[in-house]
Amino acid sequence: MKNLFVRFAKDESGATAIEYGLIAALISVAVIGGATVLGNNIDAKFGKIATTIGGGTDDDINKGTTPN
Repeated sequence: MKNLFVRFAKDESGATAIEYGLIAALISVAVIGGATVLGNNIDAKFGKIATTIGGGTDDDINKGTTPN
């Protein structure tokens, strides 16, 4: 029984898979966070461009109305 416990304590076969899983999870969180920030920045930039071209406001564009 003692020998079985010693072998179990030394066994690290699943540790690598868990480490890779944690690394993949951290990368996923970073990618999602970056995509969210980038998406918000792109949305704001296109809103400014649309306002400049259309002469209206973001509210006019979001409501689908044309500026007077």
